[in-house]
Amino acid sequence: MAGAGTVAGAGSGPGAEVPAVQLDHVVRRFNDRPALDDISLTLGRGEIVGLIGRSGAGKSTLIRCLNGLDRPQAGRVVIDGTDISTLSEQALNPVRRRIGMIFQHFNLLSAKTVAENVALPLKIAGVARAARMKRVMELLDLVGLADKANAYPAQLSGGQKQRIGIARALAPEPLLLLSDEATSALDPETTQQILTLLKDVNRQLGLTILMITHEMEVVRQIAHRVLVLDAGRIVEEGPVAKVLASPQTDTTRSLLRGLSPVLPADLLAQIAPEGDQALIRVDVYGPDARRPLLAGVEAITGQPARLLHGGLNDVQGEPYGRLFLALGTADKDKLAAVVAKLKPETTAIEVLGYVPANV
Repeated sequence: MAGAGTVAGAGSGPGAEVPAVQLDHVVRRFNDRPALDDISLTLGRGEIVGLIGRSGAGKSTLIRCLNGLDRPQAGRVVIDGTDISTLSEQALNPVRRRIGMIFQHFNLLSAKTVAENVALPLKIAGVARAARMKRVMELLDLVGLADKANAYPAQLSGGQKQRIGIARALAPEPLLLLSDEATSALDPETTQQILTLLKDVNRQLGLTILMITHEMEVVRQIAHRVLVLDAGRIVEEGPVAKVLASPQTDTTRSLLRGLSPVLPADLLAQIAPEGDQALIRVDVYGPDARRPLLAGVEAITGQPARLLHGGLNDVQGEPYGRLFLALGTADKDKLAAVVAKLKPETTAIEVLGYVPANV
């Protein structure tokens, strides 16, 4: 993107080894109901992390604790090495300026031009007009809307409004960008454009991004790592591809519905405790996804294994997938040998039962 080289990054220099964000055993209750229940997490500099969860999981409370709008009753919220949990409002202001926010509904001021909206945080911070307008034009160039500087929000599409929201969030050169359901109000094509922009911003500026969303597809496209929040607790976390390949909790499996292959209903109905051939489910991630699994199975069973359903995909260049295999035999000793061989070579393996030979 033009002009990117003139926009300062956030994750370099002395102290770069300090995490951008660290939460230690954070608790926030409302009327004795825990919105956040012993939350601990770390966001490294330059990392894109997806935080997913259903409505009411605690995502909004977590954001408010990160930007200091809410205070935990226990634990620490550390931003760039500074514990903000007990800071006064005055002491919080410099830290807040290092945290950018982009919102689902853009939150642009309708009576101000695009340039004035982007300049607003700089004006509040007391930056001189000439310096802030220079910065504004750099950022509008970065998000591809330099020609809209004098337009008003009502003249923009939804995607353009979100680009302006991103430019405004970047204006004070933040360390951390919080994206709160930033693509939920956008159509799929515009969502893809905004995610591409955020990836470019992350790559060019070294910015740490926390994507708060209920859409796992958004996380799949952009995040390096995912955290799953349920009832105020982090119930699962890990590299996105690994969590997609083998979700460990019912909450995660529910949120992933539609992204991981599941057996068609007609095939599911034919599974029985006994039958002509064993049916197994194999989850693969990373190097496991590149192994010649079917050849290994046939060497044990003496029968060609058949792929009945499944598929492979990739996240950030890391492959993951789920395969449903009919082994061609119902011999329990051979089945045990197949499981023993594949278990160390796969992310997860499960015997689902038996199906007819003609399935």
